[in-house]
Amino acid sequence: MCVVCGCAEIDHDHDHDHGHDHGHVHGHVHGHVHAPRGDLHFGAGAARVSVPGLSQERTIRLEADILGENNRIAARNRSHFAAHRVNALNLLSSPGSGKTTLLCATIDALRARHPAMAISVIEGDQQTNFDAERIRATGVPAIQVNTGKGCHLDAPMIEQAFAQLHHHAHGSSHVDERSLLFIENVGNLVCPALWDLGEAAKVVLLSVTEGEDKPLKYPDMFAAAQLMVLTKTDLLPHLRFDVARCIEGARHVNPAIEVIQLSATSGEGMGAWLDWLADAGSDTRHLEH
Repeated sequence: MCVVCGCAEIDHDHDHDHGHDHGHVHGHVHGHVHAPRGDLHFGAGAARVSVPGLSQERTIRLEADILGENNRIAARNRSHFAAHRVNALNLLSSPGSGKTTLLCATIDALRARHPAMAISVIEGDQQTNFDAERIRATGVPAIQVNTGKGCHLDAPMIEQAFAQLHHHAHGSSHVDERSLLFIENVGNLVCPALWDLGEAAKVVLLSVTEGEDKPLKYPDMFAAAQLMVLTKTDLLPHLRFDVARCIEGARHVNPAIEVIQLSATSGEGMGAWLDWLADAGSDTRHLEH
């Protein structure tokens, strides 16, 4: 887990051979096969993560310190969003699930259904502003946040990005309608689940090209989300993807999770997605969290 393991600081470009012992398993192939001696579970301790040189107790304290400061700023973000009547949604997924494609299609559909609705986007990636440029091409303001070696967005990043998107004064009386802020997080099904950004809800996207086992392989992400969106459903006839098994797995880790199936390409299911957005925006519980 990036909160404590320092994955944003480690240089992974070093050379290594068979003689070292880092305390972790490398993903490369050495050219020979070892006989299996049982599965290894490094997340079975109290901290649910193993960090070389840190005890489980120290790991928990370190995580609490880091997340505590993040959550303080997330609460400030949430109050700021509420003051501006902004409903912020945190979109999470692995790379290539179709987040930006869905956002572009959503923006077009929302404009047709709610022409007066204000929409803005915060784009998270390690590098480039490709996705932000795609969003800006729709006419919607977008701020790119590049995290460098970071694998997720955090609350301070969102605070600074939102300040650039919204320059009007707090509590402006002319803001009569709720607006939508989409936060497209860095593509990653692990670390972003842990970080509160001040959002009203977490929405996890899962492409049918990724396999139906992902909710069980990455349970923290699906446990944290209020909604799972199955994307690229137009490809289902060409894939061996068990929709029922996927939904069953998601509800095993999160019985309350809602599910929408859609294709941003064909438009199938977009109506259900827009209805969900309308319900989320009108529910003051989301804004008050």
